[in-house]
Amino acid sequence: MANPTDFPLLVFVLSFLGLSLSALIGASFLRKRRKLGKEGREDFGVILAATLTLLGLIIGFSFSMAVNRYDQRKNLEAEEANAIGTEYLRAELLPAADAVKVHALLKNYLEQRVLFYMAGDEQQIGQINARTSQLQTELWSAVLAPAGAQPTPTVALAVSGMNDVLNSQGYTQAAWWNRIPNAAWALMAVIAICCNVLIGYNAQDVKAEGRMLLILPLIVAIAFFLIADIDSPRSGVIHVHANNLVSLAESLRTK
Repeated sequence: MANPTDFPLLVFVLSFLGLSLSALIGASFLRKRRKLGKEGREDFGVILAATLTLLGLIIGFSFSMAVNRYDQRKNLEAEEANAIGTEYLRAELLPAADAVKVHALLKNYLEQRVLFYMAGDEQQIGQINARTSQLQTELWSAVLAPAGAQPTPTVALAVSGMNDVLNSQGYTQAAWWNRIPNAAWALMAVIAICCNVLIGYNAQDVKAEGRMLLILPLIVAIAFFLIADIDSPRSGVIHVHANNLVSLAESLRTK
């Protein structure tokens, strides 16, 4: 099932329409049933300010979560490139025939890792993951055979490096699955709706302040869009690019 937050533009449109409708409901329906008096307006202002402050804190907290996850994905991409590059060098510690085999497998594996960052189609991603899993099995077998035949410290170093390569892919995949929880999105949405209902309810002249009621929905919708964009690994305009993996692949083509 697709995650709605994987489509930041859809998040923006739905947020803006929903929050605008909430403000209009507060400005028309609620005010018709019960208008604010002068005595209650001061207390209402305190409640409105507190609700808006809570909304700002939750949006800031969610934005921080999204940025931290984005930074984590970037760092793990660099670590994965370092692990593959290091193992490519350590493979030279293996017997010549095994070293050639590991070098060829690592180049193919590196190509799949670059494609993983560039892919956007679910079917293509599934094929890449299947091919990656197959190459991981072949890579491990390629270092396990010489390690069993010749268990020396130098061969053990190559085996350890291959273990780092396989682990780095797992860490990367886990980071791409680590998203802002749906409960946090639901909480932000509920508080944002309440804020806009209160804003509309607080409006004294709906006709004169009609356009003003759209300012908060627009601002919050932009914030939701940015959070969803940063938090989504593949959708939107902000992505983690495989710069380190691509650079490593280019350097290995000459070897």
